[in-house]
Amino acid sequence: MSALFLRTLRDDPADAEVPSHKLLVRAGYIRRTAPGVYSWLPLGLRVFRNVEQVVRDEMDAMGAQEILLPALLPRDPYESTGRWTEYGPNLFRLKDRKGAEMLLGPTHEEIFTQLVKGEYSSYKDLPVILYQVQTKYRDEERPRAGILRGREFVMKDSYSFDLDDAGLQVSYDKHRAAYRNIFDRLGVKYVIVKATAGAMGGSQSEEFLAECEVGEDTFVRSTESDYAANVEAVVTTVPASRPIDGLPAAVAHETGDTPTIETLVDWANATLGGEYTAADTLKNVMVKIRKPGGEWEITAIGVPGDREVDFKRLEASVEPSEVELLEESDFVANPALVKGYIGPKGVQGAGFTYLVDPRVVEGTSWITGADVKGQHFVDLVVGRDFTPDGVIEAASVRDGDPSPDGKGVLTSAKGIEIGHIFQLGRKYADAFELDVLGENGKPVRVTMGSYGLGVSRMVAVLAEQMHDDKGLRWPREVAPFDVHLVIANKDEAAVAGAEDLAAELDAAGVSVLLDDRKASPGVKFKDSELLGMPIVVVVGRGWSNGTVEIRDRFTGEAVEAPVDSATDAVLAAVRG
Repeated sequence: MSALFLRTLRDDPADAEVPSHKLLVRAGYIRRTAPGVYSWLPLGLRVFRNVEQVVRDEMDAMGAQEILLPALLPRDPYESTGRWTEYGPNLFRLKDRKGAEMLLGPTHEEIFTQLVKGEYSSYKDLPVILYQVQTKYRDEERPRAGILRGREFVMKDSYSFDLDDAGLQVSYDKHRAAYRNIFDRLGVKYVIVKATAGAMGGSQSEEFLAECEVGEDTFVRSTESDYAANVEAVVTTVPASRPIDGLPAAVAHETGDTPTIETLVDWANATLGGEYTAADTLKNVMVKIRKPGGEWEITAIGVPGDREVDFKRLEASVEPSEVELLEESDFVANPALVKGYIGPKGVQGAGFTYLVDPRVVEGTSWITGADVKGQHFVDLVVGRDFTPDGVIEAASVRDGDPSPDGKGVLTSAKGIEIGHIFQLGRKYADAFELDVLGENGKPVRVTMGSYGLGVSRMVAVLAEQMHDDKGLRWPREVAPFDVHLVIANKDEAAVAGAEDLAAELDAAGVSVLLDDRKASPGVKFKDSELLGMPIVVVVGRGWSNGTVEIRDRFTGEAVEAPVDSATDAVLAAVRG
């Protein structure tokens, strides 16, 4: 370690919020270069390369072939699929000296498709699965959490090309199994959930989420089945419609200063008699939606008043369109929209779109805005007094909601996306007319799958899931070194013995980080805990008694071993 390019820190970096970010910087694994951009130092790079190798092993084992495409890409292919526009401000765009527009690739479906189109022309060439491990770029508005969400990151992305949907399913299943092998080897605690396709397009889609409290993704799972889904992909259980005949007529009431659901419920309980809750009200959230290359269109989202609009679910429902809440200037420009008192009648009367939560079914009766300051309708009935323009999955998903598969209820947890697999179908093949001649001599449109896995992110995920209050703890599969050998004795014989032990371990194929620095034992012990090698060997005061200490970083267990059999004891500890 005396020659290792390493500087550990005692204090957390000021900009770090999550444990992985704090520890990876403190331990000298990474350093910030710019917002969302990090340099990998020797120890961090070793972990990164080890993760990368596990991924390669499993991709190669399933029959995929590795290639490497450029990160600097032309605009035209992305224009052909519409994603030059769809990616919006998240895309790094640039021009060369001749003015040609280019981008830094966020993902490579277009380029892989063009490549296969140029190389293959017969059904005999398929199926084929190609992959790369490569740097990607996304212009995050607020990069955070260190390498968990940066603007530059490394992914393994692979793509399958098949003649038909049955072949696509085989390729998809191969990837699903390979991903499970990868994450199982890494020791990650993860869950596979249903997901939305987003800007990738396609049909079936699943995410692999590492369970983690600091995760940005919320997922739910059933208490009585194996159903699990990202909240964006949860499909609401739709209640049956209700009969309209005999329901009281809608009446507009003077409700005073009641611009919030809470104040409206208080008014109802004080004035109407009975017991009313927020679930009896219809909340109308005003947004504006813009399709790629289009203009902003004002839209109202009607949800039961006891629910919030989950913006991630809303964004997933309208993707690739953009969506924003209305600003004050939008209300000024549209006086028919009376803040705090907006209702479906006023929205549709002004010519705007009115979408509702799937629970807002025909025959349900609501207390909602009457589009006049200080007034609300009571008993406004869907299908009689107004008809929504459509339904949208945008309301928050809560613990206790019925599971979409009809078995049990949902419970929620946080996770970090570590893998995402898609059945793309023919979206990209259609865009580039990727055909091969079939067995009957007629053109066959190829069907595709896309499969991503976060290699650099996985380093942070392992740090998140496996650290303790003392520092990092790396699983043997990816640890920078198998053994951290601490010399905690200044005696020349002890130092020489430690060096001999390190050499013997090295000869046995065990990688050793030898702490030969002129630092105090206390500093060395703290660094050994911070750096997180799975096995720590201490050549210290016990040397004079003929023993060394072997510590397991995960269990905290420490045992003494005789010096003359120390090599065998360490090898046994390393190999489990």
